[in-house]
Amino acid sequence: AVSERETEFAEIAVVADTDELTPPCGSCRQIIWEFCGDVPVIFSNLSGKNEILKMSELLPRAFDTKFLK
Repeated sequence: AVSERETEFAEIAVVADTDELTPPCGSCRQIIWEFCGDVPVIFSNLSGKNEILKMSELLPRAFDTKFLK
């Protein structure tokens, strides 16, 4: 999305063909935080199971530019 100049995100979805809902990996969490901030992240599978968490719940005490002063 960023390579296509999309810079504003209201939410992010992670959909996987698994029984258990799949969260983003640690590296993806950091990248999502850097580009999207504290957006809702929707977990979903093909069976229709869903859960929504804020990025701050998935990446507490996130590193961002405020630490680069």
